[in-house]
This record gives sequence, structure tokens and C-alpha cells, in this order.
Amino acid sequence: MKEKVQVAISADGTEIVGRVRGEGPPLVLVHGGWGDGEVGYEALVPYLARRFTCYTPSTRGRGLSGDNSDHSVDRLVEDLVAFIDMIGGPVCLVGWSGIEAVLGAAARSDAVAAMAIFEGYIPTVAEQGELAALGAAIDGAAAVAAVGNLADAARAFAPYVVNGTERAALAPDFHERWGRSIPAMLRYFQQNATADGPKAYDGGQLARISVPVLALWGPAPPTPHLWRSPRGISRSTLRMVRSVSWLASGISPPWLHRSSLPGNWPPFLKRSRPWRIVGFPSILGFGRPDGRESRQDWAPDGRIRRLA
Repeated sequence: MKEKVQVAISADGTEIVGRVRGEGPPLVLVHGGWGDGEVGYEALVPYLARRFTCYTPSTRGRGLSGDNSDHSVDRLVEDLVAFIDMIGGPVCLVGWSGIEAVLGAAARSDAVAAMAIFEGYIPTVAEQGELAALGAAIDGAAAVAAVGNLADAARAFAPYVVNGTERAALAPDFHERWGRSIPAMLRYFQQNATADGPKAYDGGQLARISVPVLALWGPAPPTPHLWRSPRGISRSTLRMVRSVSWLASGISPPWLHRSSLPGNWPPFLKRSRPWRIVGFPSILGFGRPDGRESRQDWAPDGRIRRLA
């Protein structure tokens, strides 16, 4: 597969770099709070690049990008906006897990025409015990990273985001590759845990997003609030949100297997209207002239079952 890299300059001068592969409408695939553009969608890019130009940027301190001491959400949003705006046209934005920067970029960049999020993490829908579990996972990873063993730090953090079935399918070098982003992940959590001001997932901020949003979640997320997060977004003040549940067996995170996309999703992406350029499926109800809401589930046979 032919590839190149795109280099953008964030507002504070940090270089933001991502690989570019494939041909077709631009699809920007953004890693979560853990991971980077080098590993976050490695299982999906070869599949999606047959139909789309896939951009996999890394925010500061990760992957091919430069670093900076400031890992606040505002800076991460600026990283993504700089990268997205450099593409030069409407894009579809995809985010997984930690989605604050993705939500912020969708609110600020006029180039974002639609967005999909998979198991996006929203702290406000988590219960105290779930937040405590996240804090313990972060503390455990930080303690191991402090002695220089990033692979073991990844092993310490992984159970929080990877369920037992997924752990059995991990590549032998998974923790080594994902461990490289642990320092940036820790700075992200530590700097933003007590930050003042509005959050990207607050209702007032979500209201600034005027593009269609597709909220997705798999059948067995490792923590319960990952079920509640996309539902929380779908109940927010977003103007045109659509919420879809993947119920088919074998659905995996985007970094594990191409089954995180139903096999018939990409054709829908390319022929949808009026989102033909950015590729959201008309069958999911995007761009309906009557503005009516619709909710559907993916059935085990891969077909779509309308709920309402």
C-alpha cells in the first residue's frame, strides 16, 4: 500500500504528523486517550484504504508527532484542527475511547462534515466506582512507567480498556507498541483531571457541533459507562445525532480487527446522500429532509433493524 505523511503545525508550533494511505473521500481516524496514529487503527486501515484516503494523525508526544509540555485538551484540539484543516476539504472524523479532542475539533473546524465515535468515553456518565477504577488504572500504569518499563505500564493499564476476549487476541508485541504512548497518556490525564473551564462533552460545548454524529458501541465493553457514554451523547443537545448499536457477534475495537466495522458499512459510506463526499450512510438516516430522528441496530446477520 502506497503511503505518505502529512505534517501540520499546531497553534503553538508543535509538529503534528500522520500517515496518509488509500484513495477516495478523506477519513481522519483519531486515536483515543491511549495509543497513537501508528497503532490505533492498524487493523482497519488496509481495509478502509481501498475506498477512502485514510489519515491517522498522532497528537503531541505520540507517534511521529513532535512533543510539548502542554497536553491540555485545548492544545490537543488545536493539534487536530491544524491537521484536519490542512487536508483542504470536507472530512469525516472518527474517534475512539478518549474523544474530548475529537469533539472539540468537530466544534471548531469548518472542514469536519460528519463524525463517528466508537465507545467514546464521557466521565460525566460514569459512577464513582468506575471513576475510581480509572484512577487506579492510571496510577498503576504511572508507577510502572516511572521505573522505565513502558510495556509493563501498558500491561497494567490494558485491563481497563480491553476485555478478556480481546486480551486473548492481542498480538505478541501489543504492549510494547502501545506502551510508547503511555507517557503522553499520563500527561493527558494528569493535566486535565483538575482543569477548570467547560469540557468538550458538556452540553453547551456539544451544542456547537452542527454536523451529524454517529455514536457506536460494541456488545461487551470492559467498563459499563462505555455503554452509557454514546447514549449520553445521543441525548445531548447535538442537532443531528444518530445512535447505532452494533449487536453482531465478534465486534472488536478498531485496533484489533476489521470486524469493528460491519462488512457492508463502507459501501454505504461511499454512496450516501447528501453526505456523499464525507461518506455517511443514507440508510442510517443522515441528511433526512424532514429532520426526523431514527435509531437502528445491527442485527447478528449484519443487516440493519430499525428501532424507531
